[in-house]
Amino acid sequence: MDKTSLANYPALTYKDERVSIKINCPGDCDYTKISFPVKYGLFSRIETQELVFEFNLNHEIRHAKSKADGWSHPSEWMKRTIGNDWVYYSTGGYAGVVESIGEYYLPNLMYQTNSLLGGKPFETPEVTKISDDWHTLLSKIVVDTPSLPAKASQWLGRVKQVLPEDLARKAEKLFAISGARATVLPPDARHSDYDIIPITIQDGCLYKCRFCKVKNKKAFQERTRQDILNQILELKALYGRDLVNYNAIFLGEHDALNAPMDLILYAAKTAHEEFGFANSYMRKPMLYFFGSVDALLRADDRLFDRLNRLPFHTCINIGLESADDDTLSLIGKPVSAQKVRTAFEKIQTINQNFAQVEMTCNFVMDRGLSDAHNQTMMDLVRGQINKTRPKGSVYLSPLKFGNPSREILFDFYHLKTQSRLPMFLYIIQRL
Repeated sequence: MDKTSLANYPALTYKDERVSIKINCPGDCDYTKISFPVKYGLFSRIETQELVFEFNLNHEIRHAKSKADGWSHPSEWMKRTIGNDWVYYSTGGYAGVVESIGEYYLPNLMYQTNSLLGGKPFETPEVTKISDDWHTLLSKIVVDTPSLPAKASQWLGRVKQVLPEDLARKAEKLFAISGARATVLPPDARHSDYDIIPITIQDGCLYKCRFCKVKNKKAFQERTRQDILNQILELKALYGRDLVNYNAIFLGEHDALNAPMDLILYAAKTAHEEFGFANSYMRKPMLYFFGSVDALLRADDRLFDRLNRLPFHTCINIGLESADDDTLSLIGKPVSAQKVRTAFEKIQTINQNFAQVEMTCNFVMDRGLSDAHNQTMMDLVRGQINKTRPKGSVYLSPLKFGNPSREILFDFYHLKTQSRLPMFLYIIQRL
């Protein structure tokens, strides 16, 4: 976004002994990996002696934290997603968090997931008070001094008018536009702090793996260009003024790589143009989607060349799960270990040849799996890689949900130290 466009978002600051209001605060315009709190995009903030609330350009609450003694850490905060979930970002004491997930802050989720880390912040009074009663707390903030600028008074009135029910309805409309809620996002979406716009270019997936808890039972079917265009235009209206704070899209559902090449490219190009990413406040547009083993093996090399030429950095996440036939049979994934090995080799070739395309992959992990599972995985991520590479992360996904385990976490660190590719835990997060 250039200086001329920024002039459309004039800043304003008001402060007295009880409250501080800052309108159109300029946050960071690049997603970064850093060990202190960073807020992104253009937003507005109200702060009292008890709390801090931040709002997006649609006057919708986005971040919150309490200043009470019961709050765990002054650098921890809550974020409300476009899907109307609250996420609590904890430091985890910083120790081990960045090594485990590649980020300095650990997302603690309201719903059951497969994370091996974190506590239970949503069971603490201070966090519950905000997640359940933020609008009541906001309504109690009254600034009746004549020195309050008219613009600040109008802004305060507008943020109070956005009710929790309004946010719930907006989330439901988002899911309706795409056809369903995105029950799982690619692990690479962490690079955009999961601030993505979902566009469904295909429904379902090729496989119905027995171990998978997040995919639906719909048969694989691609959408039409007209359907995709309709989604984009409806999403453009839904995100509204806050669209300027986005620069990333997720092509759903679970195997967009299996869609025709022209459909993938059409969706990406049309979204970039209609969403105005060239003039977004956030820089470096990102494109995320999933792919299956068979979709990758069938994919035309021209696709990756054309993706490489788009104004995006593209991350494609492939579910390999295991390179051991017995493990693949156990988890109900209908591919062979040989196909997995061939897909892994193709991933490495693509990562070496296309600077703006990054292929990542997933493997499952569990103490109940055989030694052959870990050994065959290590044969790929270490045995076939002759030196450490910074590109092409490998994500390990615990099979069990809601079951943090120090033992499995120890196993992860042991595997990570041997891998010549970046290796992280895959925390299943929805939109």
